[in-house]
Amino acid sequence: MTAAILNGIWIFLQILIGYNLVLPLVLFLLYIIFRGRNKSVTAGKEYDYAIIVTAYEQTDFLPMVVESIQKLKYSNYIIYIVADKCDISNLKFADERVVVLRPPETLGSNTRSHFYAIRNFRREHELLTIIDSDNLVDPDYLNELNKCFDKGYSAVQGIRKAKNLDTMYACLDAARDMYYHFYDGEVLFRLGSSATLAGSGMAFKVSLYRECLERLDIVGAGFDKVLQYEIVRRAYRIAFTDKAIVYDEKTGASDQLVKQRARWINTWFRYFKFGFSLVFKGIITFNWNRLLFGIVLLRPPLFIFLILSVMFAAANLFISIPAMVLWLAGFACFVAGFIIALVEAKPERVIWQSLWGIPKFIFYQVLSLLRVRKANKISVATKHNYSKQDKNG
Repeated sequence: MTAAILNGIWIFLQILIGYNLVLPLVLFLLYIIFRGRNKSVTAGKEYDYAIIVTAYEQTDFLPMVVESIQKLKYSNYIIYIVADKCDISNLKFADERVVVLRPPETLGSNTRSHFYAIRNFRREHELLTIIDSDNLVDPDYLNELNKCFDKGYSAVQGIRKAKNLDTMYACLDAARDMYYHFYDGEVLFRLGSSATLAGSGMAFKVSLYRECLERLDIVGAGFDKVLQYEIVRRAYRIAFTDKAIVYDEKTGASDQLVKQRARWINTWFRYFKFGFSLVFKGIITFNWNRLLFGIVLLRPPLFIFLILSVMFAAANLFISIPAMVLWLAGFACFVAGFIIALVEAKPERVIWQSLWGIPKFIFYQVLSLLRVRKANKISVATKHNYSKQDKNG
């Protein structure tokens, strides 16, 4: 009896991890079957936007961020720069639509910065969009967001493309983003669920943002994880558009990678529990949006389930050859799904060439896992100041 129970547990654990290898390909096949044609929509109303740019300690990129925003093919907005724990003596902008806010005390939190901006709005904005201090925006960014709001959505995630591809780590970081944007953005949304939020390049009705987060004090990384849960549990869908483009500074050096991923892994361990709640709510309310989104939230970070999968496959060399064959089939499905995501994204050749460095990339993420407990004490933002020795990994 004991042997049967242990064998059952062993099989259950393998299924629990192994389905993550197959899930992307299954979602892609469903996407091919059920996706509808994207109807061309011309943006109608010119909504009033608050563009919130948050900075922590560093202001080096802010003039470039503001310059890119000022090139928007749009006029109805005000930029609010929240310079938390920053020296703003050199931040001078002639444009009256640029408001620089320097909190008197250190906030140390994205949402605290967002609500500091909201409390200092020059007028009542209908929508807000969140931009990181190292982002650049495409000139049609707001026009493309408007097309989703015109369809009745209250939350929209745009796409974050790489601003820099000058190191192996930056290229692999960009490849990872392409994978997640495709499956957690395009595919989920087209299947009737919600796109996951990416931290920036996203927009919301101000009323919804306040409803979801105003009573919460979120410290450390991961406010987007809480926000997406609060939105979906209220039965809203988060729209996705790959036309609203934000250019993001990719992680260029190994030390940045370890610190950044430590924070991100920490947020998964803190917030993956939301997946159980959404799956349960989805089942009892027959809500496909909540159910599918909840399943995706339960998925561990890529490198974790890949390492565990390798361990299970290796163990089956001595336990069950048929099971090992199934694991190999699972790896084949995952590789196929990963390649499909990259093909759909049409990446630069340098990204394809960087894929040989995936084992090294995974190694540094394992180091991040070892630092996960102290992740939120490292910093609240990624500092992009890599050195030349990291150019080639």
